[in-house]
Amino acid sequence: MDEEIWSGSSSEGINEINIENEMEETENVEVEPENVEVETEDPKVGMMFKSSDEVYEYYATYGKKNGFAVSKKNCKKGGDGEKKYITLACTRARKAIIKTSNPVKLRPQTRTGCKACINAILQPDGMWLLRSLVLEHNHKMSPTKSRFFKQNRILEPHVKRRFELNDRAGIRMNKNFTSLVLEAGGREKLSYLEKDCRNHIDKVHCLRLEEGDATAMYNYFVKMQGDNSDFFYVLDLDGNGRLQNVFWADARSRATFKEFGDVVTFDTTYLVNKYDMPFAPFVGVNHHGQSTLLGCGLISHEDTETFTWLFQSWLACMSGFPPNTIITDQDKAMKKATQIVFPNARHRWCLWHIMKKLPEQLRGYKEYEAIKFGIQNAVYDSLTTEEFEENWGKFIEEYQLHSNDWLLRLYEERHRWVPAFVKDIFWTGMSTTQRSESMHAFFDGYINSKTTLKQFVEQYENAMAKKVENENGEKFNSLNSYIPCITQYPFEKQFQNAYTIAKFKEFQQEVVGKIYCNLSLCSEDLNFSVYEVSEDVPFGESLRLATFTVYLKEDSSETNCSCQLFEFRGIVCRHQIAVLMKKRIHHMPDKYILRRWNKNVKRCHTKVHISYDNSSIKPKARRYDKMFNVFNEVADLATSCDNKCDKVVEQLRELKGELKEEVDVVSGSNKFGSMSTQNA
Repeated sequence: MDEEIWSGSSSEGINEINIENEMEETENVEVEPENVEVETEDPKVGMMFKSSDEVYEYYATYGKKNGFAVSKKNCKKGGDGEKKYITLACTRARKAIIKTSNPVKLRPQTRTGCKACINAILQPDGMWLLRSLVLEHNHKMSPTKSRFFKQNRILEPHVKRRFELNDRAGIRMNKNFTSLVLEAGGREKLSYLEKDCRNHIDKVHCLRLEEGDATAMYNYFVKMQGDNSDFFYVLDLDGNGRLQNVFWADARSRATFKEFGDVVTFDTTYLVNKYDMPFAPFVGVNHHGQSTLLGCGLISHEDTETFTWLFQSWLACMSGFPPNTIITDQDKAMKKATQIVFPNARHRWCLWHIMKKLPEQLRGYKEYEAIKFGIQNAVYDSLTTEEFEENWGKFIEEYQLHSNDWLLRLYEERHRWVPAFVKDIFWTGMSTTQRSESMHAFFDGYINSKTTLKQFVEQYENAMAKKVENENGEKFNSLNSYIPCITQYPFEKQFQNAYTIAKFKEFQQEVVGKIYCNLSLCSEDLNFSVYEVSEDVPFGESLRLATFTVYLKEDSSETNCSCQLFEFRGIVCRHQIAVLMKKRIHHMPDKYILRRWNKNVKRCHTKVHISYDNSSIKPKARRYDKMFNVFNEVADLATSCDNKCDKVVEQLRELKGELKEEVDVVSGSNKFGSMSTQNA
């Protein structure tokens, strides 16, 4: 690279990230101070209300502040048909009722038998008395996630009207919604979610580097770094000062790397043929199994020099800490750059990219279909490296493919892509770079054929805000619902209490998969046992019997299986579970409850507050938006009849006259002042 403009995240240099490393355990009530209302006082026996509706509004507001939703549990009426007594309860009251025709595909449950409630009774004077209450809840609560509860999500009439008009004008939903987010000052200020808007309205690709984009992007990055010193960017310029490549990562992405930077995928192929500057994201997987962005770039070339520059920029951004493992496609330039910048990282090739090349490389053979089946059998159905060697050799020999250079090169690099060779270490279960592809598709929804480079970077904010919202939604679901256990074994309850819903589902599938297994004891001594577990595993459209070896240490209850699922995905396998059940070991050792999938850990990246939605709003625009929202609320109340409408219009005209007089007075005094100055 000829010239570079480096801008790190602090005055100490680009390698410093001022983010706290220590993690905290989640308390029973998650407290994040911003945006939590504190006006509603706690319920007390003896409180009086004007109506039953007022009782409900009060308790619902209290629930919103404290992180739970409210339902009407009980209501008694008198002989006149009027309400006399009401009970309002937490929506997680009562016990879960599991209704399903498939016992191994259970839906998340929210009910926990929570006893929190209030009881109110009608008094002779028409007032409602709060007679009794229970304040304690038996579940965790998250006040900052209260807006996800259905009762707190309200789509006002003026919002519906606005979406309808914008939809008719051809404005896409994400821009439509983002405009409301900007007006409100953030997603957390809205009383509805984007999916509520999408439910109301039933529902690129060329980046062009235009003149002035480099300067505009530089100014944009400087502003973002001014808002948060941990924002990181690098601009790579050629000898004539023209922008060649760019890399950036916000503070949240940098903090996310500390949590989920162990396994990274990198891929540019999705956008190679659509964009003048390929989009190059670094993507990880969070504890919910979602894709999470760890930084991204826009590059002008796909050669070793460019990839080396990009990888070095990313490494500097992450304080010099490389990933443990990285997945890319077969690109030679990527491979060389990876060896230069990440020499100690385990490098894998994307299996999907390799297998999709079969038609291109082998279609010319008369026995193509049989050859393809032979390759798929060797790759997907070989459970060990020895089995792969045997199966690969068979189809090579049978179809005389010894001279095929492409297959020869694949075989020489088999340790980089064949599942049997790579499952010995942790990859979060990823076999392809589908994470990068899904991230591309995610950003694709925020650009169109006229998007400039500067606009792309600005749209990045909106896309990231949506990613944060998705993660918050999954966090809310994991804290406020659960998948019921399907067995009585305590170790299943262990994982239910510890893991996010997505990861507990994966573990539960292994519990279910135990029914396909049979085991027998091979050897046993004082503290060490070896079991052979046979399992019916899929083979094409049928099943075949496979054998796995499980080693058990009696004193610590630790197990190790030859299938290496735990090493590869971080999920205890069905073979280990079968042995534990056989030995009547009902408590799983702590080493198998991974922090990485734990829903109760307070993650450092969630502490990083990013104002994605309102970073550029000026004071005048803020004041306008504040008034505009109130005007809309008044209009909603006044549209029911002509009298209300006329009253509002009359008062607005009076207010307009008063404000105009004030403006005229100020304008006149300014004019007089300027004239006096001129005369002086």
